[in-house]
Amino acid sequence: MTCANTCVMISFTVQEWEDKDLPKDHLHSELNKIQPSCEHCNAENKQNEQVTPRLLSREQFLLKLDAEGTYQCTETGLIFEVNRKVDIKYCVLSWSKYADLVVKPWIVGGPLFDVKCDPNCLTSIQFPHSLCLGHHDANMTFKVLHVKSSGASLESTVDHSATHVKWHVSSLSPVGPVIQSEETVYHHGAVILYKAIDHNPSLSFRVYIATNNESFIKDISKSVKHSSKKFMKIDKPPVCQKLLQNGKKYRLISEPEAEITPEEIEFVDGSLLKLKSYIEVYLEQPVEFKLLLVEMDSEEIVWKAKLRECDWVQHDQNQNISKSSTSGNRRRKMNSSLSDEEVYDKRMKQVDTSDGAKTRNLLTDTQLIILAAKLGKEWMKMAIANLELERSDIEDIQEKKEDVTIYNFRVLKKWQEKEQSNATAQNLYNCLKSISVEVQDVLKGFLQER
Repeated sequence: MTCANTCVMISFTVQEWEDKDLPKDHLHSELNKIQPSCEHCNAENKQNEQVTPRLLSREQFLLKLDAEGTYQCTETGLIFEVNRKVDIKYCVLSWSKYADLVVKPWIVGGPLFDVKCDPNCLTSIQFPHSLCLGHHDANMTFKVLHVKSSGASLESTVDHSATHVKWHVSSLSPVGPVIQSEETVYHHGAVILYKAIDHNPSLSFRVYIATNNESFIKDISKSVKHSSKKFMKIDKPPVCQKLLQNGKKYRLISEPEAEITPEEIEFVDGSLLKLKSYIEVYLEQPVEFKLLLVEMDSEEIVWKAKLRECDWVQHDQNQNISKSSTSGNRRRKMNSSLSDEEVYDKRMKQVDTSDGAKTRNLLTDTQLIILAAKLGKEWMKMAIANLELERSDIEDIQEKKEDVTIYNFRVLKKWQEKEQSNATAQNLYNCLKSISVEVQDVLKGFLQER
């Protein structure tokens, strides 16, 4: 196939994608479960009671279950079957720490978890997996790798479905699903974006192509945090619209053109690798642009996103980093002697404070952009009913036809201008109490930063 023909095919596919909406899946946090864009896997019948855990320190979750039943964690996708009232603590672990224990022909099938509770209360756990089984699971074998103090062992599973692997609890320690297959393995994929924060007018991004596996995604987050440069996460729909295969080659394309290194990659599931590979994208001028991930064999678009200046608004970034670092050190010293639950309760009391120095910090543009991305399409209703903006304010906002996130951001800026010294996280939280739980959680997060 000639280069000209390739460009025509890509251009035609881009136009097809322009004509249909992409899923609005976003990571609520680094550990939030990304829902696959797959008819087969999304058809799984969700009959389990959905429960939202508390997020404790050290990235641990806590579920307080009051009765016998089967419950699914909304944050991780884990499904617990319990026979009585029980408290369960759990967290996502990195597979790279246990890479030597996963021996071929076995491969990683999903996230690795450390679960802590009375094992007598826990009958079974269903682990989410990151594979698309479609109609090709006849020659696949699922097991769980169970890492005990006496050593690791492969334990049999009870059953598996399009989304989960079920295991009867024998004892509790790090455990996660592994798979052996005689056929090609198809992965649900995710593309994670980070932008370098510096004083240069140019733009520099890291693009990570990962399996939809929380252990993998958590490793990426840690790798970025430990980098010598500072980065911010760009919130774009991460889900790949076509399944990823080991050994397949993919190309990242920018419109307009950018420096991309490397331009092509061969996909491998990097769950077991300590160093996570990424693609660097560099633009000399800060312009809005599109990124497209293309499968080279078929020339089909696997993932795409449009990046705009509002995605990386970073007013007072350095100042915010300094403040959060200083206050974080103070909190760590104070909280070092407290239990996880005491730390959580202490944070919630701070959130509930209606006045005081902690709530007087004004919201930054960065925080408003983050919040704007979480607000829905009913921006006009919110502006009038919750924020009490004037009709003239609404007309000003409507002058330009823009993305709903920008509308939300402009509404919040109008409110900020009106409130001036009262434009605090606590005040906005009070105004938006009737909005979604997700929005309230974002504002609570802003309050906890104080």
